[in-house]
Order: sequence, then structure tokens, then C-alpha cells
Amino acid sequence: MTDSPDREPLSDWHRLAGSAVLLDGFHALKHALRFGAEVPVAVTTDRTAALALADELAPDVRGALDVLLVEVPETAYRALVARPHPTGVAALAVRPSRDANLRALARTPRTAPVVVLDQPRNLGNAGAVIRLAAGFGATGVVTTGPLDPWHPTVVRGGAGLHFATAVERLAVEELPSGPVFALDPEGADIRAVKLPDDAVLAFGSERSGLSGELRARTDHLVSLPMRAQVSSYNLATSVAMALFHWSAS
Repeated sequence: MTDSPDREPLSDWHRLAGSAVLLDGFHALKHALRFGAEVPVAVTTDRTAALALADELAPDVRGALDVLLVEVPETAYRALVARPHPTGVAALAVRPSRDANLRALARTPRTAPVVVLDQPRNLGNAGAVIRLAAGFGATGVVTTGPLDPWHPTVVRGGAGLHFATAVERLAVEELPSGPVFALDPEGADIRAVKLPDDAVLAFGSERSGLSGELRARTDHLVSLPMRAQVSSYNLATSVAMALFHWSAS
């Protein structure tokens, strides 16, 4: 493949950047392609090295990367991304439509839970949760409150796996149907509870826990086992334990 002139990918990038999803690094691009993302532009500072990485780690998308990747100068790449990635790869993807995400979240019968992050604050934690949810095959991840789950820092934390599950921001009254199991220290020990496939698993914010609005919607309060005098788990750790319990029960 002959590389396009530098001005073509850069022009496309600047035209699309305002509405597209930034895929920051080789692994984010790899995952997005695996799960069907539409990627109109992808750049790299070293095309040979990026394709060698694909040969080693992602031969299933090597052909797509061969077509997509255009080499640009280091200075041009650094002007496109706020935090240059060690792999020197970046791309823009089309964000799935809200309607498509809502259809996926509403589809019944569900074979895997929906994860709800109630008023999350930490962008990195939200990204880690989306990565976990994708790994467990969760139906989707919903956030309530002001945090945009498609913020570039969240997508970076999710390693491009937003495209492997439905990710959307909703009001509490818009949550998908299904029994709501909310994590709370006062709840029943989760080890004694069977989580159904259509469960809505809700987790409060890192700082203040469940909102009153979400608590009012909750059907069951459940708690994770925790040693006395340990105040809390990291949000992503809590989600991982709950999803593992669901998958093993």
C-alpha cells in the first residue's frame, strides 16, 4: 500500500475530530476494529512498527490496519493528541448512535446484566469498568449524572472496548427494565444472592455512594465481603467482583 500524502489524513482528522471518538493507541484501535467500529482515519508515526505489532498481537485485524494506517510525522501526530501514546498510533471512530445503544440496552430477554454507574466522578475508573464489562460480555454500561462515558479519557481507560458493549448516559428513570441490585455496605452478602441474567447492577459514586434517586429505584441491596476497618473498594474492583459472582453463579 502506498501512503497517502500527509495532508489527506490530517485534513480528514481535523474535519471529523469534533464529533468522532478518539482511539488513543494501537490497542484501542485494535479493539474498536474487532467489534465493528467505523474508523474513517488512522495515523501512526511508524507504519512498519505498527503493522509488526499487528502481526504479533492482532493478526485478525492486520489487513484492516494495513488499509487504514497512514504514516505522519511525529510533530503532526503530537499535534493531534493531547497525550501521545507509546505506540504512536491514533484514530478516529464514529460514535454509535444513541438509538442503537438504547435498543441494545432495552432488548429482552437479556443474557447478561447491565452495569450502572450512579453519578461517577473518576474518568479512569469509568473506563476500567467499561473494559471489565466488555470482558464479561455485559449487555452495557450506563452512567447517570454529568460524566460523559465517551469522554476521551474514559475511552482511553476502556482500551477501545466501548465498541464491544452498549455505553450510554441515562437518567435514573430511563434505566433499562430488570431487577435492580445495588451495591451497598448495608446489603445482603452477595455470596448468598443469585444475580439473574437480566439484573441491573448499580454502583454508587466513588465518594458519596448511591444517590437517593437510584436507591429508591433499587429492588435489592447487596454487599461485597470486606474485612473490618477497610472502608471501601475501588469502583472497578467492585464491578469486577460483582460480575465474576454473576458469571460463576
